[in-house]
Amino acid sequence: MAESEVKTTPMTTAEAGRKGGSAVRDKYGEDYYRRIGKIGGTALKDKRGSDYYRAIAKKGGRANVDKYGPEHFSAMGKKGGNSTKRRQPADFYSRIGKLGGAAKRRRKTPTP
Repeated sequence: MAESEVKTTPMTTAEAGRKGGSAVRDKYGEDYYRRIGKIGGTALKDKRGSDYYRAIAKKGGRANVDKYGPEHFSAMGKKGGNSTKRRQPADFYSRIGKLGGAAKRRRKTPTP
């Protein structure tokens, strides 16, 4: 075998992706991914508008309800409420209730 010939071992797609990602991280730094993600997110928002995010959030919410059922979310809400109740002082709900009552209400626009 000549010196210029190098035997390579096959690499999986995952290994190649990991190797490439590490090379980019080493070259540009970890903050690079945050910067390009923000640029991509801003471009998508400019292209599709904020209604796009509302629509995909609805789809995701419906998919989760289909997957886990409404009882799951009810249980999660109770856990969160009980956790908040333990962490906050006794008058917490009274204070936030007054704040909510004093806030201006927005009109709900009917969803198509």
